Parts: sequence; structure tokens; C-alpha cells
Amino acid sequence: MLTVLGIETSCDETAAAVVRGSVPGPGEILSNVIASQDEAHRPYGGVVPEIAARAHVDLIDLVIRSALEQSRLSLDEIDAIAVTAGPGLIGGVAVGLSAAKGLALASGKKLVALNHLEAHALTARLTAGVAFPFLLLLVSGGHCQLLICEGVGRFTKLGSTIDDAAGEAFDKTAKILGLGFPGGPAIEKAALKGNPKRFRLPRPLMDAENYDFSFSGLKTAVRRVVESTELTEGSINDIAASFQAAAVDVLLNRTRRAMLGTEARRLGTRNLVVAGGVAANGLLSNSLSNMAQENGYKLVVPPPGLCTDNGAMVAWAGLERAHLGLFSDLDTAARARWPLDSGRSGIPGAKS
Repeated sequence: MLTVLGIETSCDETAAAVVRGSVPGPGEILSNVIASQDEAHRPYGGVVPEIAARAHVDLIDLVIRSALEQSRLSLDEIDAIAVTAGPGLIGGVAVGLSAAKGLALASGKKLVALNHLEAHALTARLTAGVAFPFLLLLVSGGHCQLLICEGVGRFTKLGSTIDDAAGEAFDKTAKILGLGFPGGPAIEKAALKGNPKRFRLPRPLMDAENYDFSFSGLKTAVRRVVESTELTEGSINDIAASFQAAAVDVLLNRTRRAMLGTEARRLGTRNLVVAGGVAANGLLSNSLSNMAQENGYKLVVPPPGLCTDNGAMVAWAGLERAHLGLFSDLDTAARARWPLDSGRSGIPGAKS
């Protein structure tokens, strides 16, 4: 049984949490503190890196202190300190990583510097104890990938977006429609009142014989519809519903192809895990549930609050690595880019 403090600052959430448990999970979340920056970024319709980095500096000490206080544990009772080392906005990543290094140095605790995307991927083990291997659909603001996860640090990428990520398309569409920020929840709310069949929007790569995604053309098509349509509350809701339906159709199509692909069949996996902020979308999760059942898969989607960025997922991923003796040196550098399928060789400063 291990207890780990996790710190997350890769984008616009300053987060820290304390998690306790044993591999393969489920684990126990003792605290999970998230300071949102939505109000600071809302006037710009998206995340401004400089504003995010300054906010992390202002908030990080308070958030970490609150996570420890809510867990009713002292730093002396923590086994390891986990932190996102990338990928993400480099200024924000550096703030969290510096804070974690300082705590590790001062307390003598082991440091686990990890990939933010692996933290998303392993959340299903924190919440449901999902066994390896599993098929993973990772959908967030910056990433859209299909992978097979065979173990900690062992990811095989099947396909990824060739342009925009799904979450980015949601955010940009919301901005075009004037629905505000963050875009995902705003699109979903508007779509509930709209007609998804009113506008015929493209479904890119639906016939492609690979597992890749593309959302740039869909986003462009939405812009053209907006330019040629009188924008009323009704038409905005219809555009939002039509966009959401198209995006979900693409995600379903690509995921179904991966389910039936030779890679998944070879491993014999029958678990489909969905992770990342877009996984909180109700239409997507309901549609994936039906498709998974039809194809003999079990769908695992973490609770919405654990799909978006949070410290608990980082703490759990750190716990998994600590269990394997995979710790990091204090000279580990922050990384803006870090492919998830780089494997153990891609862990900065990793040592066993």
C-alpha cells in the first residue's frame, strides 16, 4: 500500500491530490484539489499560456497545502511525490515540476516525473482496477489517439489526429458560435436543444483503412455554415448539435475499427478505456457504451471530474511507477512534447 501526492499544472488547472492504494487498483482518493482558471481565460476564448503560467505560480503552494490538509496527512506520511513533466504548456509544466522537486528535496521523498497522457490513461485503474492490456481512446483538448496499453510505460499507438484534436475542435467551434469557454461543455449544452440533422457536416477519414483522425475539415465546414446562416439561438443550437454528432461519429468509427483490428485481436483485450476531457461528453460515452456492448467489449469511463485534468490521476500514475521502482532524478526537465508511445526510454530521468 502506497500513498502518493500528485501535482498537475500542464494546462490551465492547478491541481494536487493525495491517493492511496495498491496496484492494480482501485485506489482511494484522500483529497483532490483543483483551482480552475476558466474566468481568467474566458475573455480570450481559449487558454493563454502566459496567463496560465502566472496563475500556476500564484496558486501552486495553496493548492498543494490544501491537498495535504484535506487528506489529513503530513508530507512525512507520503511515500512519493508525482508530477506532470509533460507534455503541455511549458511554462505551466515547469511551475509544477519545480514545486515537486523542491518538496522532494526538502522532505527526502522520491520524485516521479511522468507523462500527463499516461496519467489520463491509468485513471481507469484508479477508479475500476482495469487489468492490462486494454484498448485506449484518449480524447482531450490537445490529443486524440487510439492506443493499446500493455502496461505502465508500454503503449502502442494505433492512430492519432493528423491535424486538430477533438477537444480543440470543440473549443474552436464554441468560439465560432460565441458559446464561450471552455468549449466542450458549452457545445454539449447547446446541442441538447438542437437538431443534429439540420446541417450536413463532413465526417473526415470515415473510410480510411487506418486508425487516424481528422477534425480540421469539420471545423472549417462549421465556419462556412456560420458565415451563410442567420445566427439565432435556434440555429446556434442546431449547428452545435450537428457538429457534435459529426465529431462523435468520427470517434465511434475510428474506435470500432480499432476494436476489430488485428492488434486488439492479437492481444485478446476486451476492455475499452476512454480518457481525457472529451470523455466527459454524454453523447460520446453513451454511444461508445452501446458500440462496445455490440462488439463484446467492456467500456470503462472514469467519472467526469476525473476525465478532465486533475491531481488524482497524476498521483495514481505515480503510485503505479513507484510500485515498479521507477523514480526520477531531480534534474528531470519539463517537456512541451512527449509522445505517449515512447515507452520507458522516453521517461526523463527515469531510473529503477
